Amino acid sequence: MNNILIIYYSSAGSTHQLAEAIAEGAAQHGQPSLLRIESRQIMEGRYSLQACKHALEQADAIIFGSPTYMGGPAAQFKSFADASSEAWCRQALAGKIAAGFTVGGSPNGDQQATLAYFATLAAQHGMLWCGLDIANGQQAHKLNRLGCQLGATAHCPDGTPHPLDLATARHLGERVARMASRLGTRSPAEAA
Repeated sequence: MNNILIIYYSSAGSTHQLAEAIAEGAAQHGQPSLLRIESRQIMEGRYSLQACKHALEQADAIIFGSPTYMGGPAAQFKSFADASSEAWCRQALAGKIAAGFTVGGSPNGDQQATLAYFATLAAQHGMLWCGLDIANGQQAHKLNRLGCQLGATAHCPDGTPHPLDLATARHLGERVARMASRLGTRSPAEAA
């Protein structure tokens, strides 16, 4: 089974709920693990990559998550992304599947910009981006109600994700795990 790492920051808990839903979906075709970025892990503005270096390198797919603040990811997630430059220098994440999810307090709180940030981060690492394969409300379950193809988004004005947003997150987790399984993204060291 493929290892699916979900690395995210959550302040009030709604992003965490989405991460759990993604893990539920990924569990159908892979072995998901949650890695929550905690503010206490950030020293002098920088996340210690040593805390997750092994998990990042062993993952077949990595799904990034953060609430959208002021049109981008939270500073806590950005501190992880900045620290990931250590892996970038060696292209240690190249060839892995990547995806993203975010939540905002309004239906269009520029969540798309956060997902674009995640996709750029993945591209810099040489990763392969996986977006959603469902058009807004165009299937029986009415998933992707906010109409974002780049990743899973949620609107949580009261701190609780909408059930369709959670279902869309589960779908993204399952899609990423299926894709990782099809592509066989194991590293050359693991294949030997």
